[in-house]
Amino acid sequence: MKYILILLFVFLVGSESDDETVTWNASKKLSWADFKGSPDLESDAVALTASGITFGYAVKTSGDRIVQFSTTVETHFYPNKSWYLKDKSNEHILGHEQLHFDITELYARMFRAQISKVEVNQNVKKQLNRLHDLINVAVSETQKKYDEETQHSINAVKQREWNNFIEKELAKYDQFKSQ
Repeated sequence: MKYILILLFVFLVGSESDDETVTWNASKKLSWADFKGSPDLESDAVALTASGITFGYAVKTSGDRIVQFSTTVETHFYPNKSWYLKDKSNEHILGHEQLHFDITELYARMFRAQISKVEVNQNVKKQLNRLHDLINVAVSETQKKYDEETQHSINAVKQREWNNFIEKELAKYDQFKSQ
């Protein structure tokens, strides 16, 4: 038997593997000190969170047949690609940025839940790649919807609604949380 290792890295914001990362952790919230990137002064935004899902898998074969597979799915924040304007930022905006990271974690959990239902077969690599593509589209759409509905945190009522919604969704997928 032999092992074939295939790693796929897909981020919401492009990143090189040697970039600093912060892995999502329920007990550690982001602080402004985590945002180390240079602000985009051409942007209307006062902060930007760069986060993404890292995905990889390995398959074990016997002859031509796939007999086993394993996966890794991680939620990362990229400090050097994340930034804020010090004079315009506050704790409310930091909470908005944290929720972007939490949304990424939610979709990583959903991805893990989908993977847990995949059975070993000869198309497993295609299945995993397809699930990965779909989850990346979904997280991107949700991040955009979140910013639109909250007006990038300006709409405090919508911000609270999103905070509550994501908290409940994360709880639904608690068994698939990042370790």
